[in-house]
Amino acid sequence: MTTRELLAEELTTARHRTLRLVDFDDAEVRRQYDPLMSPLVWDLAHIGQQEELWLLRGGNPDRPGMLTRQVDQLYDAFVHSRASRVDLPLLPPADARAYCATVRNKVLDALDALPDDHPEAFTFGMVASHENQHDETMLQALNLRSGAPLLDRGAALPAGRPGLAGTWVEVPAGEFVLGVDPAAEPFSLDNERPAHTVDVPAFRIGRVPVTNGEWQQFIDDGGYDERRWWTDAGWAHRQQAGVIAPQFWNTGTLAGTRTRFGHIEDIPADEPVQHVDFHEAQAYAAWAGARLPTEIEWEKACAWDPEVGRRRRYPWGSDTPSAERVNLGGDALRPAPVGAYPGGASAYGAEQMLGDVWEWTTSTLRPWPGFAPMVYEQYSSPFFDGITSGDYRVLRGGSWAVAPGILRPSFRNWDHPIRRQIFSGVRLAWDV
Repeated sequence: MTTRELLAEELTTARHRTLRLVDFDDAEVRRQYDPLMSPLVWDLAHIGQQEELWLLRGGNPDRPGMLTRQVDQLYDAFVHSRASRVDLPLLPPADARAYCATVRNKVLDALDALPDDHPEAFTFGMVASHENQHDETMLQALNLRSGAPLLDRGAALPAGRPGLAGTWVEVPAGEFVLGVDPAAEPFSLDNERPAHTVDVPAFRIGRVPVTNGEWQQFIDDGGYDERRWWTDAGWAHRQQAGVIAPQFWNTGTLAGTRTRFGHIEDIPADEPVQHVDFHEAQAYAAWAGARLPTEIEWEKACAWDPEVGRRRRYPWGSDTPSAERVNLGGDALRPAPVGAYPGGASAYGAEQMLGDVWEWTTSTLRPWPGFAPMVYEQYSSPFFDGITSGDYRVLRGGSWAVAPGILRPSFRNWDHPIRRQIFSGVRLAWDV
């Protein structure tokens, strides 16, 4: 498959998912489910506006486009907060769909005319990644929605393997190559670059993510009530927000159940816990006699092959992600049981490091040495520690909602430590 064909497929696959996630009546897509999230119709038109900006207007906001300047600026994420977007004079849903379709037709024509492996191909990949990331954001919004379910319970997943919860693998001390270069990963984003060698002390890391069953033990042992497990910031937030369990876990007469996309169901004990914030993750780790990994430790455990002394493209090797190795793409609408993908293990034996849940690390977002911003200069730089308050923590590994084509062991996500609507979980680490 040529680069152009690959990009066309990524763009088309992303658009099919986007349209499925807004395939509701006008009132529904205009609705704001939570102040943390945009109405679905804003995300839809924003996807088209960014695609037009970067692929048809050369990234120049002053260059005339299909929208008036007044309408165009409604979709600037740095100008309008998520909470305020529901009150903006947004494009009606039918107009937003038509606008996205018109932009896409012109983009595919431009892609077809682009010489294969042209430098501008990166920008097409960046736009595909942007749409896929917004699809995950829209799934977060739909999960916060109250009322009768709009989505089904999701596709079937393979069974897990018992006895893996709480186990770990050891990663010996030594150097490894952190990050990637464009030659190896041409569609990697700026904060993943450049590749450079770092030396990492020995550590242990969880073979699999922490499960719901393990988290229930933390609750039963009074973990949310014991100040000693929490940092000062974590305890203050826990008290202020009244956090007593992962988000979407029910209490009272519905204890032992969760609400997922409007469906009330038993909490599967062998499934990775999700919808916990960084503070909860830290408290659980302290209670378990462990800690959270750094993102550098996480990437070494995921990508490094010590026998050959080089990175693997994916934890298991060079083969592209498949349903036999990883839970990605969003169809399942939930994480897979731990142990479901033995064929997806890393060289060190860590499993499910891609997909299922984003995993909190202790790291704040920082540039790698030699960092250079990509064509979209505001993607990473405004969020680096030292430029902002540093109130962001890095998450690694992707979730079940991430598109397979945009995820790599080097992919870095970040969010505020109090966020729980994201599909976030925990993998423990220990010093050696």
